[in-house]
Amino acid sequence: MQLRELPIAGAMDAYERTLRELFAGRQADLTEENLQARIRGNLLMALSNKFGWLVLTTGNKSEMAVGYSTLYGDSAGGYAVIKDCPKTLVYELARHRNSPDPERDVIPASIIDRAPSAELRPDQRDADSLPPYEVLDPILDGYIEDDLGREALVLRGYSEADVDRVIALVDRAEYKRRQAPPGIKITTRAFGRDRRVPITNRYGG
Repeated sequence: MQLRELPIAGAMDAYERTLRELFAGRQADLTEENLQARIRGNLLMALSNKFGWLVLTTGNKSEMAVGYSTLYGDSAGGYAVIKDCPKTLVYELARHRNSPDPERDVIPASIIDRAPSAELRPDQRDADSLPPYEVLDPILDGYIEDDLGREALVLRGYSEADVDRVIALVDRAEYKRRQAPPGIKITTRAFGRDRRVPITNRYGG
C-alpha cells in the first residue's frame, strides 16, 4: 500500500482569497471547516479520475445516521465500505484487526485510542456535536433497527434529552443519506432500500 500526503493549505488559502469579499464582516464558522473537507474530496476524486482508483468513503452508520459528514467532502467517493457499521463496531473491528500480532499494530494505537474527531478545527471532538458513541449507538439501534419511537426508547432507559436530540438529527439527515454511495450491508436495516423516509414531511400553510 502506498502512502501519499497532499497538503491542502495552499488550496484553502486560494478559496479564502476568492471568497474574502463575499464573506467580509462574517466570522469563520462551519463554512470554512467544510471547505477543508471538500478540498480533500476534490483531491481524492482527482486521483480517482487520473489513475482509475476507486475512492472509499470513510463514513460509518452512526455518522450517516445523524448527518455528521460533509456533502462533497468526506462523503465523496464511489463505495462506502463501513456505511452499515456503527462507530462502536468500527472500533471493535480495528482492535480485532490488530489482535493477531499485538507487537505490530496494522492500525496505530494512537488512532484507536484518541478521541474521535473530524479534525477540521483545533481540538475538535465529535462529542462537541454528538452524544458519546456509547450513548448514541444504542439509541440509533433502537430507532433504526428496531423501529422504536420516542416513548419506547425512553422506556429502555435513555434520557429524554438524548432521545429527542438523536431522533431530530436522524430525521433531518435523510437528504444527505440519499446522496451517499453504495456500500456493504451487514445489519437488518441498512440505509437505502431497507430504510428510506421522505426528505420533507411538513408543509406550511
